[in-house]
Amino acid sequence: MNGKLSTQHLIVCGLGVAIPLLYAEVATAAADLTNTSVTNWKKIQYESFLPRLETPELSPLEEVNHYLRQEEDFFNNTPRLVIKLSERRLYVYRGDKLEASYPVAIGQPGWETPTGNFQVTQMVQNPVWKHPLTGEVVAPGPENPLGPRWMAFWSDGTNYIGFHGTNDEELVGQAVSHGCIRMRNDDVKALYNRVALGTSVTVQE
Repeated sequence: MNGKLSTQHLIVCGLGVAIPLLYAEVATAAADLTNTSVTNWKKIQYESFLPRLETPELSPLEEVNHYLRQEEDFFNNTPRLVIKLSERRLYVYRGDKLEASYPVAIGQPGWETPTGNFQVTQMVQNPVWKHPLTGEVVAPGPENPLGPRWMAFWSDGTNYIGFHGTNDEELVGQAVSHGCIRMRNDDVKALYNRVALGTSVTVQE
């Protein structure tokens, strides 16, 4: 905040200094005119005492269109994820085009998957899982409940919800998780390769 105020103060001071200097220059020139001839007076141009203002150049229409095309290309090349809880399915879009769809397991009653708009905030390959009750640590492998990939999209600062694999693929398609989106292990690997940090996630009923 102090930096911003100092900058503004300097700009204001700069204008305050410039104005008296301009008046001093005009006054000096006017004093000199009292000793000059009319011919010399005609040679003095009034605009020499004033700063010249140049008309700013506007961006060409082609340049504006270029920026619009870049924005459109960014939208078309950026993936977005839509989870439909009632269908227990995840949809992957790139622009308006549906790229992929996967069956998922969702939160069970009392542990419902939160709805809303989110972003992928964490991505981990071969995550380690810690049992929330016993504290048991499960290393990456076939017994790990998170499977081979983890992608978080929700947190309250302590708890996290995200996409992950599973050690029991038969439960995919059911409401059995504690809020997370469980996927088949091959599917979650494919999803991991499609997204990045910041990818939008929309969870709908």
